[in-house]
Amino acid sequence: MTATVPPKAPTFLGLPTAPRGVGHLRGDQSFPDAARGALRDGQLRANLGHATSTIRGKRAGVVAELPDWGQLREAGRALKAATMARLDDHLEELERQVTARGGVVHWARDANEANEIVTRLVQATGTSEVVKVKSMATQEIGLNEALEAAGLDVFETDLAELIVQLGEDKPSHILVPAIHKNRAEIREIFARTIPGVDPDLTDDPRQLAMAARTHLRERFLRARVAVSGANFAVAETGTLTVVESEGNGRMCLTLPETLITVMGIEKVVPTWRDLEVFLQLLPRSSTGERMNPYTSTWAGVTPGDGPQEFHLVLLDNGRTAVLADEVGREALHCIRCSACLNVCPVYERAGGHSYGSVYPGPIGAVLSPMLTGVEDNASLPFASSLCGACYDVCPVAIDIPSILVHLRAEHVEAQERPTAEAVAFRGLAKVMSHPRLWHLAQRASRLGRLIARGKPTLPNALPPPVSSWTRSRDLPTPPKETFVESWVREHGS
Repeated sequence: MTATVPPKAPTFLGLPTAPRGVGHLRGDQSFPDAARGALRDGQLRANLGHATSTIRGKRAGVVAELPDWGQLREAGRALKAATMARLDDHLEELERQVTARGGVVHWARDANEANEIVTRLVQATGTSEVVKVKSMATQEIGLNEALEAAGLDVFETDLAELIVQLGEDKPSHILVPAIHKNRAEIREIFARTIPGVDPDLTDDPRQLAMAARTHLRERFLRARVAVSGANFAVAETGTLTVVESEGNGRMCLTLPETLITVMGIEKVVPTWRDLEVFLQLLPRSSTGERMNPYTSTWAGVTPGDGPQEFHLVLLDNGRTAVLADEVGREALHCIRCSACLNVCPVYERAGGHSYGSVYPGPIGAVLSPMLTGVEDNASLPFASSLCGACYDVCPVAIDIPSILVHLRAEHVEAQERPTAEAVAFRGLAKVMSHPRLWHLAQRASRLGRLIARGKPTLPNALPPPVSSWTRSRDLPTPPKETFVESWVREHGS
């Protein structure tokens, strides 16, 4: 497909000139190197295992209640595909409707432009403080760091985001940013960083929540500017939607005088009727709830009610480049539910920080490389066993395993020099395509039984470069006889 260029400012929708994403999308080290340390952290693995299994169980229960879940899932997939096919038209309509209702729309090609726009808007209000609703888009562009560099104080108001911010940590999960922390660790962070906290604070969840509420209430009441993301934007009415579980979002969206929303351009839906589908899919897939405790919607500005100045920043940051990829554009269908993280055996063991991007887990393994260009996140498409569990639970049926294979092929084809692994597999392909060579190789492999001695090969049992492959894989003991030999013995030639 080809997206046309809207007649106004959003010239970045012309696919040939689409910029790649910047911000917090690139990791400092490869996934295997980062995961190696995480795998040695027993506490981390225990925290992740407990949390993900709990969320998985809740999700399975509420999904099983709907006899038409499969049809609902297909409706979400079809709506997303149709929306991406006319994304430019829907964004133009969204701009017209937001503007007609008193809002101001800004178009940002990348993280730098988005940060500059938001910083300028905050500074124009004369305030030095900003309260924030949980937002993946603002994490993606590094907005907090940009505002702080401009001398502004930024306060996260989502409980998990607050824990991460106070602990000078990074989020490790799309839905539950502090999933890698247990209650004792959270209690230590609050006791150390919240001014005036009760010295007898325990790790009881209610006490921890009340301490956070007391800390945040003062900031809510004095805030003049709030920054949010958006789960959805309805093009036909210019309505923005935020769904959340704690009520902090509602406080940020109603109390301040100025509201600035940063939204990825893929979050638009054409009509209110389309929104109905996603508001059924999202809560069940994310928090395992039948509906969100807080669903906030607003359109522009209403005199005397809520913020009196509203700005919508539409963010590209590599999304039009993803849209140009016929295989990978499906990644833009993601509604950030995090269901794929909760079922992924790789994520559960390695944790979110190992991915080095604000988008961890299976969806991060495809989305981050596509936003930045595969070579800037080349190890992420390989951070998967291709078991397919992510596809099975995705509420909009994104075929993540197929996209991972597509991105792996892109990386391999981009290599100017073949890797040792590539050379080895080319040789193996040649051997497997000639029966005589294959039978000889099978006989030769029996020498491995002398090394293995009936057990899987140890990481350093083989010499380099093979040892680099077995360092993270068990090499099974070769069988006593091949399948062909077994067949001939039992059935004759």
